[in-house]
Amino acid sequence: MSAGLQFTDSGWHTKKGNLYETNSISKQESSARMIRTKIKSALSASQSGETIKVCGWVRTRRDSKSGFSFVELNDGSCMANLQVVIDQSVPDYEAMIKDVTTGASVAINGKVHESPGKNQRIELHAESFHVYGTADPETYPLQKKRHSFEFLREIAHLRPRTNTFGAITRVRNEAATSIHRFFQSRGFVYIQTPIITTSDCEGAGEMFQVTTLDLKRLAQVQTEIDFSQDFFGKPASLTVSGQLEAEIFATSIGECYTFGPTFRAENSNTSRHLAEFWMVEPEMPFYDLEDNMALAESFVRTVVGDVLENCSEDMEFFNKRIDKTTLETLRNITDNEFIRISYTEAIKIIKASGKKFDFPIEWGSDMQSEHERFLTEEHFKQPVIVYGYPRTIKPFYMRCNDDGKTVCAMDVLVPGVGEIIGGSQREERYDVLVDRMKEGGLNPDEYWWYTDLRKYGTVPHSGFGLGFERLIQLITSMTNIRDCIPFPRTPKNAEF
Repeated sequence: MSAGLQFTDSGWHTKKGNLYETNSISKQESSARMIRTKIKSALSASQSGETIKVCGWVRTRRDSKSGFSFVELNDGSCMANLQVVIDQSVPDYEAMIKDVTTGASVAINGKVHESPGKNQRIELHAESFHVYGTADPETYPLQKKRHSFEFLREIAHLRPRTNTFGAITRVRNEAATSIHRFFQSRGFVYIQTPIITTSDCEGAGEMFQVTTLDLKRLAQVQTEIDFSQDFFGKPASLTVSGQLEAEIFATSIGECYTFGPTFRAENSNTSRHLAEFWMVEPEMPFYDLEDNMALAESFVRTVVGDVLENCSEDMEFFNKRIDKTTLETLRNITDNEFIRISYTEAIKIIKASGKKFDFPIEWGSDMQSEHERFLTEEHFKQPVIVYGYPRTIKPFYMRCNDDGKTVCAMDVLVPGVGEIIGGSQREERYDVLVDRMKEGGLNPDEYWWYTDLRKYGTVPHSGFGLGFERLIQLITSMTNIRDCIPFPRTPKNAEF
């Protein structure tokens, strides 16, 4: 039998130092070994006199002349650190304490004590500890000082260990959980739509091509590309949206939603754009535009409210360190009904304001972020839903209104960000849809399956799309959307 293994009621375990590790947890384990307690749980529930084991990464270590060390430990489960007191009487203290530096990973067994400090309820007095991995203080980049967000993007593999990006990660998790909970509780079905597509939902043409053709050889011969020889037999791209496929299921099994990665090859280096981002896209049969707007408003208010309730510590951090109006802005969203105005009304309000904008606006042009934020932050001072946009600035799938000039489109605008949701009632009339495709320069034959939905049992239906990173940007008040996704993909940047 290997000296590194031990058998208990819950199975074989690998020995690491004086500790035995396993990934499974069973009722028998508590009697066989000490179970790891997450720091969030320890800080909220552990009582004085209790013996626990914690694991994590060292934030700081301070040594006392009296022969003991204070270690601030964090495991990512919450914003707060756990203070650990390691006395020189702890076995191997002199040999191992030098390796307990910022960034090192450790496991500590000890007894919980009431803390004499003002800002902490408890602290842990170590009885044994083990260093899993060291971190050289000369090269570890996250020393105890402020780092710019630009610098942290260069070390995206380590930035989740910082307070800001740990908090963003927990907020993303809660927001994603809330999104699924919102739709599942309303009977929506979660659909996984394809990432590789031969359709362009937006008709914008800014898509990443997918090919297995020998590009080096094609560059040498400089001949016209024969896509029939490619993997899919025709041009294929990464999707910009799962909407069209979601409509298939909406007109078959009822309300559904997608939540997955989408891609856009827009050569933009602004703080608002990503080449890879996540989209939430519900599609609902028998919904008109009014139903769509009501669902979108309830959706945004619910998700924001859930984050405020379940990530209160992280949200206090954003309010204190990033933007002191963060909580006020979000409570404005959860506490107020969204104002609804037509696009025509919105243009009149903007033009009558007398305010000078970088982009002058006229009826028929798309609103820019500055116009959207004027409406939500200065004029109405609360969220707004704008509906009834000109048909010439919206995609082919949006239902045409009887006036022949506008479509049943709607955008949800919020303070701090501007547009956060775009949606519409979909065009359910076959002839009108085909005409709109041709009007936009698309070949209806390439969308035969989409137009078939209008030939066989067509119904009124609606949907919308929310950019998940835009939502995280709203909730956290981060100014650059590249900080709202774990590994940003932008022009000339696909690291990690």
